[in-house]
Amino acid sequence: MKRRNFLTLSAGTAAGAALAACGSSGPADISTGGKAGGASYWTLSGPPGESVRQGAVDRYNKANPDNQIKLNLFQNEAYKDKLKTAFGAGQQPTVVWGWGGGGLKSYVEAGQVDDLTDWFAQNAPVKDRLFPSSFGPATINGKIYAMPAETVQPIVLFYNKEVFDQLKVSPPQSWGEIMDLVPKFNAAKIAPFSLGGQSRWTNMMWLEFLFDRIGGQSVFGDIFEGKANAWSNPAAIDALTKTQELIKANGFVNGFNSITADSNADQALLYRGKAAMMLHGSWSYGIQLAEGGKFVKDGKLGYMNFPGVDGGKGDPNDTVGNAGQYLSISSNATPEAKETAKKFFSSLLDDTEQADWIKTGGVPIIKGADAKLAASPDADFLKFVYGVASNAKVFAQSWDQALSPTAAETLLDNIAKLFTQSIGPQQFADNMNAVIGK
Repeated sequence: MKRRNFLTLSAGTAAGAALAACGSSGPADISTGGKAGGASYWTLSGPPGESVRQGAVDRYNKANPDNQIKLNLFQNEAYKDKLKTAFGAGQQPTVVWGWGGGGLKSYVEAGQVDDLTDWFAQNAPVKDRLFPSSFGPATINGKIYAMPAETVQPIVLFYNKEVFDQLKVSPPQSWGEIMDLVPKFNAAKIAPFSLGGQSRWTNMMWLEFLFDRIGGQSVFGDIFEGKANAWSNPAAIDALTKTQELIKANGFVNGFNSITADSNADQALLYRGKAAMMLHGSWSYGIQLAEGGKFVKDGKLGYMNFPGVDGGKGDPNDTVGNAGQYLSISSNATPEAKETAKKFFSSLLDDTEQADWIKTGGVPIIKGADAKLAASPDADFLKFVYGVASNAKVFAQSWDQALSPTAAETLLDNIAKLFTQSIGPQQFADNMNAVIGK
């Protein structure tokens, strides 16, 4: 299962992922269907997202016959290659679907996408109905360059209620309580935490939360903005140190560095009672529902936001993960096409689209969407996800998406070394400082 894919939350099935590389790619076509005021839109193919995106375009086109949106769908990896080629040739579509963060920042710095700050100011109802936290990955140097869309996918601390009941202990409410629980679970021959460490990005989630909980949003914010030696922030060193302290205390399942997240073996350890807890994306709920027998249905799966760190500056209500998906407008599009794109943006996440995303197991980034979740058989979990996303003042983007591809690969490589303890906190910081801004 690919990372950060949110699965349909229906019993006994693991539906296709929101960012799945499924289906056939459309032609590299930037035309607008012959309409002078039309706009082209490139996005991803594959279930369940493809049908929802197609439906949004179809409804818009039916209501706006003179300002059509021409949709082109691409497989995940093919899409990235198509975009790279198109931007290099100045032939990108009017509307560009993306993940925000580092990719968006590169477009901004190259002058390839429009600043939408004034448009949002003039269209306050469009902005005000979205989660405030969804604008983080859309904002570069204080300006908004993308329309937040679709769904939220926070990282969640899952736990096995049955295991906790057996040991007569409670879910941790602080980092200190996490460390206190580690020897208790080890003594019972239960791994404190499951982890698919071979996949590297799973390890990254620990650092994302610890950096935030210890030092607050500015610690990674300085890194993202390219501040020199930002990885050497004392809060960052503290977070890296605490991570290795957890590793040395046997906080993770034995052999975690040989376990892959794609195989879902890390999640199996949790629902089989071999591990007490697991830090993973909200999409893991669907995997456990589909593959864990009656584990979820019987109410044995617990979930919570990552707790605070004693003395830390971070807000325990904040989170990390995917705050949404993002639509930008190409700077080289015609004025007419840009106006069509903005009109299309205003039509997104109507009641029909919200219902469609909820059917896929997604939580739309719309304030008040929680009222629509009650009919789902997984309403409790979906409402939890909604609460995390809507209450977070900061919904930080996953680091490997926030950073440039060069820095992201260096990050993942050094995270792997940190977790195998082949490097220490200072060496990690030095190695990462060397690629700041690259």
